[in-house]
Amino acid sequence: MKLPFKVDLNGKTAVVTGGSGVLCSVMAKALAACGASVAVMARRAESVEKIAAEIMSEGGVAKGFSCDVMDRDRLEEVEKEIVSEFGGIDILINGAGGNHPKGTTTKEYLFPEDLSAIDPNITTFFDLDPEGVQFVFNLNFLGTLLPTQVFLKTMVQKGSGVVINVSSMNAFTPLTKIPAYSGAKAAVSNFTQWLAVHMSKAGVRVNAIAPGFFVTDQNRALMMNPDGTPTERGGKVLSNTPLSRFGSPEELIGALLWLADDKSSSFVTGTVIPVDGGFSAYSGV
Repeated sequence: MKLPFKVDLNGKTAVVTGGSGVLCSVMAKALAACGASVAVMARRAESVEKIAAEIMSEGGVAKGFSCDVMDRDRLEEVEKEIVSEFGGIDILINGAGGNHPKGTTTKEYLFPEDLSAIDPNITTFFDLDPEGVQFVFNLNFLGTLLPTQVFLKTMVQKGSGVVINVSSMNAFTPLTKIPAYSGAKAAVSNFTQWLAVHMSKAGVRVNAIAPGFFVTDQNRALMMNPDGTPTERGGKVLSNTPLSRFGSPEELIGALLWLADDKSSSFVTGTVIPVDGGFSAYSGV
């Protein structure tokens, strides 16, 4: 793959959770292109094996591991497999996450008449399913915390390592309709800062990347019509993004490699870096 620049990650092992997704698969390939051995993790075996095969076809070193990031027992099994296969762990990318319809309202705003309306197709704030909200929090927050607990020990034991979490624009300012996802990603950003301080004496740096709006498999139907034009919600996103376009997954690589490389960002820890086309800086006027 074409990189904006290269850093030397030879001899390093990187673990990428959510590694079969649109964004994190590109991250996995970029790390491999810089010399890292990459453990690609996601729930579906065929998906991670496909990404690992693509990396190896380009001359990289990779292996796919099927794992649910909320299954601690399986995480511990995978950690042992990775250490056995590659000799250690140096970089952890916590990219697993997502939303759920049961943690989402139908409308952007609640109107008093919505309380008396009987429409099974409308989910108000008062109709949000606690189990759906909990699922979103677990997937995004616990799905970051648990892999970090399991994979970070190896780094602490040798006194060096890098953790890069994947946050979101929702962590800066919550988007309408998705309170569970917004709250969960805010928790990821806060956890990033907390963990950076907690690990500061152990030789481990902890940062996060907060992507703006990239069209992925999860949000494609929300952002784009079948004919390629933006939906109403996609149009709102673009009108509030000063660069007036969606991001390309490859545009995350520069921030990723900078944060992953100890020589480039040795004094950088506890940050959440927006890669968003200016979205988080724009007030709308």
